[in-house]
Amino acid sequence: MSHPLSFTRQEFAGAFGDLGTDLPLLVGVVLATGMDAPAAFVAFGLLQIASGVVYRLPMPVQPLKAMAAIAIAGKIAPTLLAAGGLIVGVVMLILANTGALAWLARTVPKPVVRGIQVGLGLQLLTLALTRFLPGHGTAGWLLAAAALTLIVLLRRHHTLPAGLVVLALGLVFAAVTWPASLPGPWAFHLPTFPTRWPTSEEFGRAALLLALPQIALSLGNSVLATRQVVTDFFPAREPLTVRRIGTTYGLMNLLAAPLGGLPVCHGSGGIAGHYAFGARTGGSAVIYGVALVLAGLLLVGDPATFQRLVPSPILGALLLVEALTVLWLVRDQWRTPMAFILALGCGVTAAYAPYGYALALVGGTLIGITMRRRLETPTSA
Repeated sequence: MSHPLSFTRQEFAGAFGDLGTDLPLLVGVVLATGMDAPAAFVAFGLLQIASGVVYRLPMPVQPLKAMAAIAIAGKIAPTLLAAGGLIVGVVMLILANTGALAWLARTVPKPVVRGIQVGLGLQLLTLALTRFLPGHGTAGWLLAAAALTLIVLLRRHHTLPAGLVVLALGLVFAAVTWPASLPGPWAFHLPTFPTRWPTSEEFGRAALLLALPQIALSLGNSVLATRQVVTDFFPAREPLTVRRIGTTYGLMNLLAAPLGGLPVCHGSGGIAGHYAFGARTGGSAVIYGVALVLAGLLLVGDPATFQRLVPSPILGALLLVEALTVLWLVRDQWRTPMAFILALGCGVTAAYAPYGYALALVGGTLIGITMRRRLETPTSA
């Protein structure tokens, strides 16, 4: 059955539902590594467009979070980051097309998948409350309160989507508070693509430094949890296979590196963010992608200046909604006490323990297998 792309106001509003996650990582990696900003944004935008067209769902593309965090903390070279993306791309293609991902999907209990989502929701919630909502002091808190109030008031308003109103509020705030000494953010810039391939030494370093921490997170959130959240939000659609998700994940990373882009993935939080603000088709990902391509060509010559266009309290408000949407998915485990406890335990482990996603995925699965019957026993009504 054909699923047409839609470009309604709701799709436009939903298109920017994941901005609170993507923008800080995009800008942070560009500033830390010295990547070419126009190339990074253009590549990221083109992959969004491709994802929307291929899946016909609000299936956005996100930066690989573990790699991005390591790149920002260590200020690594762009070629090392590219090597990491190429490695995880090849690994995911192998796992997807040898049946390993399908085996994993059959083996990992649903409460563990929900726990991975809880962990992601907790991380996003912590990020929103500690890094973005407090930005700009008292004025920032007032801006965040106004944004969240608008989101609540307009959550069911079909002619005035909350996402668009909140973004417009952020642009007005940015214009009013723009320093007179700071030049405007707009200027035309052509992307500069990478001039050399990673060396064998860089591939070796990237495998240990970047690929290993990322793969566990990707298996849990980018593949298993993404498949589950699509089933949750689009039950009438033909179920996605983990093979398909893993294949597009791998191919995207093999394309991103030559274009000068960040390593990327799909993600349950991204779908939840787009869905929460009204997106229901792949049109939202196409809209988002076009906006990112235009930003790469016209706005990000100076990434730090560009980031002022979307004030951090606005990013925090968007991120908070995304976090709560992801966390709310665990409600289907409430009536089965052991399943709910396992999901919460995996979530806290994933969010806060060292190598938390790997521990939650492996440890939670082993626990789930040993107590499978108790996980399937709900409380009496």
